This record gives sequence, structure tokens and C-alpha cells, in this order.
Amino acid sequence: MSRDWLTVRHGDAPLLITIPHAGTVIPDAIEAQFVSPWLARKDADWWIDRLYAFAAELDATIVSTAISRSVIDVNRDPSGASLYPGQATTELCPTTTFDGEPLYRAGMVPDDAAVTGRKGRWFAPYHAAIERELARLRGMHDRVVIYDAHSIRSHVGRLFDGELPQFNIGTNGGTTCATALRDRVAAICADSGHSHVVDGRFRGGWTTRAYGRPPNGIHAIQMELAMRGYLAEPDDFTPANWPAPIGPQADTLRPTLRNILQECIDWTRSPDA
Repeated sequence: MSRDWLTVRHGDAPLLITIPHAGTVIPDAIEAQFVSPWLARKDADWWIDRLYAFAAELDATIVSTAISRSVIDVNRDPSGASLYPGQATTELCPTTTFDGEPLYRAGMVPDDAAVTGRKGRWFAPYHAAIERELARLRGMHDRVVIYDAHSIRSHVGRLFDGELPQFNIGTNGGTTCATALRDRVAAICADSGHSHVVDGRFRGGWTTRAYGRPPNGIHAIQMELAMRGYLAEPDDFTPANWPAPIGPQADTLRPTLRNILQECIDWTRSPDA
């Protein structure tokens, strides 16, 4: 099912993949409010939908939005409350880039009415699709894994110090999925030879926290990838060099990602699940 900005691939495996930040679509009226169309797209999870395209071969369900996170971030608390109190982050309708650069022209920051309108137009339908698919899959399986797929630049000084690990597994302190599943995913990341962390800087956004209910048979994991794993990140990001295309290193990363998704499926069917 597809409707311009929202795409749903219906699969039968006990795995739902959500892709909230790969979109770059900005309606003309909103784009005119931004300082720069490039800045408004700078923080997209570039090419993450392409990186995980193989998931269809596993018969996973995939829900993704083409709307840019700068219009509305569908992985934020809809109340506007911060998911990371005391740490730098971006809002439900971001007013700055990750680097703190202002997104809007003077006097054009969306007011409460505009934010409410964007929630109704994009946030609510996106999450309604997730809820429908979770209900459908739970009708077929005793356990379902929701895997929230993300990526970010390896260095974003305003958000974290130094270089981000390659694999950042988020389970909100172990509350959104079973310990056994978390540990299996972490073991695959460790075996890859790349760096990884569990519940580090990225502990899981709204999707992971809202839907991860292990007692109800729904186990949620957020995976934040450092972009260096699948493209060449420049030293200085400009409209001339960003976004960079998917690079050959993606062919090295994909087998690990496939193993992770297959493990999520296999785990739901294992005796210790």
C-alpha cells in the first residue's frame, strides 16, 4: 500500500521494520519557510531504505514515510516532551539541524496550530499504519519484533562526543524487548568486528518506547547506524558533497544487518522467546 508519502509493505514474517527518517519530501509551502532546502534535508537518514531493501526477501513488513523529519519527526513524543531530558536533541517539528543551525526564516517557526496540523496530516497516519500492522502480525504470531531503522553521521559534536559506534542498539534500558533478544542482536554486532553499544547515546525513540511491550508479545529495538558503514562521510558537509552516495562498504555491512533481522525472526520462534 502506498499513498504519496506513506508506504507499507505487508509481509507475513513476525518482523515489522519502521523507517521514519529516510524521507526528503517537503511540501512547497513549508519549504518556502526554511532558510535552505539543503539544510532542511541535511539530517535525513540517507539511503537507509535502500540499505535495508533486502528485508523484503525475509518477508518483513515495512512501514516508511517519505516526509522529511524537518517537517515533522514521527519518532518524537507527540506531546513535545523530550525523549532525552538534559541532552541536546531536536523537536517534534525541528527548529534547528543536529548541528544547531536554524532551519526557519525569521518569523516562520511553526506555531502550535501549525504543529497540530502537521501531527494530524502525517504523524497520526504513520502511527496508525504501524498499529494496524502490529495488530495484523500479532494475529498471526505469538511474538513480533519491531525494528526501528536509523542512521546518523559518525560525528555530531552537539549530540555526542567523539565517533559514534557503528551499531547503536536501543532498548530504553532493556524495557522494550526481551533480554535474550537484545543479547543476540548485540552478539551479532560484536562478531561483525565493528564497534557497538547497547543503550548508549541512542536508547530508542518514540516508536521503540511506545510499542515495545514484551509482556504483550511485542519486542522493539532501535538500530542507529553510523553512516560511515555504508557511505564515505566527508570532513566538511556542504551542498556540493552531501549527501554522499551509498558506497562499496555497504556490501560489507549488509550481511550483518541481514543476520540481525533473521535473528529477530528466528528468536520469536525459539523456545526461550
